[in-house]
Amino acid sequence: MDTIEKLKVLSEDSRYDMACACGSIDESRRKRGMDGKWLYPVTLPNGGYSMLLKTLLSNSCSNDCKYCPIRSDADIRRCTLKPEETANIFMDYVNKKKVFGLFLSSGVINNPDYTMDRINAVSRLLRYKHSYKGYIHLKIIPGASDAAIEESFGLASAVSLNIETPGKERFDLLSDKKNYINDIIRPLKLIGRLTSKGGRFPRVKSTTQFIVGASNETDFEIVKYMLGLYKKLNFQRVYFSAYQKGLGHCSIPGEQNRESTPERIFMREHRLYQVDYLIRKYGFSGDDIILDKSGNLELDSDPKEIWAEHHPEFYPVRINKAGKEALLRVPGLGPATADIILKSRIYGKIKRLEDIGLKGKRLENVKKYAIME
Repeated sequence: MDTIEKLKVLSEDSRYDMACACGSIDESRRKRGMDGKWLYPVTLPNGGYSMLLKTLLSNSCSNDCKYCPIRSDADIRRCTLKPEETANIFMDYVNKKKVFGLFLSSGVINNPDYTMDRINAVSRLLRYKHSYKGYIHLKIIPGASDAAIEESFGLASAVSLNIETPGKERFDLLSDKKNYINDIIRPLKLIGRLTSKGGRFPRVKSTTQFIVGASNETDFEIVKYMLGLYKKLNFQRVYFSAYQKGLGHCSIPGEQNRESTPERIFMREHRLYQVDYLIRKYGFSGDDIILDKSGNLELDSDPKEIWAEHHPEFYPVRINKAGKEALLRVPGLGPATADIILKSRIYGKIKRLEDIGLKGKRLENVKKYAIME
């Protein structure tokens, strides 16, 4: 295969890892470029979006992760890009102003440190040979040494290492080769130290991802680990990727007991993202997340509305008097709308919810929980 053909294959195989950026509105969804490559959105510091070239360096992999489409015994078309090929084609896209940055991952070639050296080699070429000063997101390979990880931090704008499951018991259902404590938890803790206020690389962003539904885990377990990643290890974002049965070409113990329809599988992913936003953006705590008796989120109801239903004493919220924290507890109001309310009140009393841009279902929802006093 030539370089473009390999890029098509490897870009396609990279789509299952969402630990960079991908949203639910048109401007933040991934897009397929003219060459067959996938371009992913990243939020810019001044607002708006630009696009990342996202690809694997190789889809050859020595690991046996049961959920993974490129696992070692999967029957797929294998190929590998050389570091020079990857750097050259990326700079071609940069010079043509097609992309904002690079998200680079890989299957495990030979061993974790060999793979990390090849990933880092691409970054070294971009930084030192091509004098590229833009955005580079590098994937940390599970099991990589501290030295290899620290080199990535010196080259990257952001890094990610997928936690995959909440805990060793769940993880052991998915892989017989990887060691959860050494290959996942050890490097996650290192990333936390390196990005802490007193660490060597506090400006490098760190993200991770759960594979949701592959190991019969509960939402309680995921939320618990998510809180630890934010509070103890300084991670900026946690992503969720719904496991789609059959992609890994291998039966996973317990998976048949999970919600099986595609709609329910992806709704669970959606609910976890809603919880993530409530915790990061709305001031909710772990105790505010209401689960059912089995330790899972209700798939048929928004978690913010469930909290509201369980706390009738909190309502109605007074639009013209409440602080931002109280406004964010109103279903239908988000951080941007709460800021509009607070700014509008400087100039006088808000008379109608329509005056702050609310309409349709959002407007009707807010009216259930707020009054204009």
